[in-house]
Amino acid sequence: MTRIDLAQMNQDDLIDLILAQAEQVAKLAEQNAKLQAEVEALRMKLDKSHKPPTNSGNSSQPPSKDQKGNTDEKRKRHKHGPPKGHMKYERPLVSQPDHILEIKPKRCQECQADLDQVEAMLVDVNQITELPVAKAEVIEVRQYSSECPCCGLRQREEPPAGLEMGRTFGARLEATVVYYRQEQHMSYVRTQAALQVLHGVEISEGGIDKILQRAGNKAIESVKVIEAEIRKSAVIYCDETGSRVDSNNYWQWVFGSVTAVLHVIRFNRSFDVIKDVMGKHKAEVWVSDCYGAQMNAPSEKHQLCLAHQLRNLQAVVEHYPKDFWARQVQRLFRYAIYLHNQRQKVPEPIFLSRIERIECLFDKLLNQAADKPETKRLQKRFRKYRATLFVFLYRTDVCPTNNVSERHLRPAVIHRKVTGCFRSNWGAKSYAAIKSLIDTGALSGTNSFEIIHNLFGAPALPLVL
Repeated sequence: MTRIDLAQMNQDDLIDLILAQAEQVAKLAEQNAKLQAEVEALRMKLDKSHKPPTNSGNSSQPPSKDQKGNTDEKRKRHKHGPPKGHMKYERPLVSQPDHILEIKPKRCQECQADLDQVEAMLVDVNQITELPVAKAEVIEVRQYSSECPCCGLRQREEPPAGLEMGRTFGARLEATVVYYRQEQHMSYVRTQAALQVLHGVEISEGGIDKILQRAGNKAIESVKVIEAEIRKSAVIYCDETGSRVDSNNYWQWVFGSVTAVLHVIRFNRSFDVIKDVMGKHKAEVWVSDCYGAQMNAPSEKHQLCLAHQLRNLQAVVEHYPKDFWARQVQRLFRYAIYLHNQRQKVPEPIFLSRIERIECLFDKLLNQAADKPETKRLQKRFRKYRATLFVFLYRTDVCPTNNVSERHLRPAVIHRKVTGCFRSNWGAKSYAAIKSLIDTGALSGTNSFEIIHNLFGAPALPLVL
């Protein structure tokens, strides 16, 4: 439509034309907005598709879920065996062997002369380690009563510890059952098979369950001492992982210190769990990840796990290889961990000056402008938790990572994957209590079987008559 056409139109026609064009412009603007939103969504999907895959090096994903690639056939292969010049290692001989077998020549192989009376010279010694046949023994306890000739009362002598009349299995056998289930993550069927093949014992699933119940009841009572020890600890390491109880999602928590380890399995992941465990106690330092419930734990200071932060920074580095900020923060965190490990080798004035330099450099990095969304997110987190990043540099009893808790939780994850889930709430509570005793005992060098054995009392063998 030309200018002449518009000049020939009356006022009403012009108004109608303008309104029609305005309506059309509004529709086009709406369509344009929708198209821009679709383009932005497609751009985000494209960026996500170009993002490096998540693995254990750039996230909290366990190594078991990493995508394993094929080995490059052209890669340089290391020669198997010890390196050249390596000193040969042999199993050391024990000073007090259980059995000694002396092999002396009895007859000359050349002339058949008798050598029994000839003095023999020792030329070689070899020790063989072997397992004896681990077959269970059945002990029959016969209890008698006698009538006292003086007062006429009948007297009955009680059996010694470990041979009580109500007992069906000995303490060592019961401890073996719990060890197979608790530490070796064996199912009921595999536990039955192991007992039958290795020890010649036939036992039902109900019998195994009764043994586990007795162990659990005693462990739950004993774990109260561990709870008290955790509450008075100065530094506490805490973490949580998923668990399955009666086909429902639960959470297994671990609270660790230098003297005790406490496992708790609850239906939630909230702060209530920490509150129930800690009571009114307030730790000096709480080491954990930056999960909200953990950061609200009762403590004077928090130490954020730097291993988690390094993995998050690695994800940014892999997504944006040229990102300067993420690489510099990574280097600073790693240097801080290195300095912590070299604390005993560095003079104190130099050590303190290096801490001051780390703090200064980190503040400068926090003040730098970030342009990537992932970088902004991490920068915001580090600003919020600035006081929780380098506590380990000022205390010798604090670690820069929460690997202590993760190591305590790893067997529980294996147990969950092998056995599937706990059949009941009581089973989960029993497992957590026994695991608390085992991990606490390990801090003092006590092995797991000995700890489990102590729950059942004195062994039946050898007989003490």
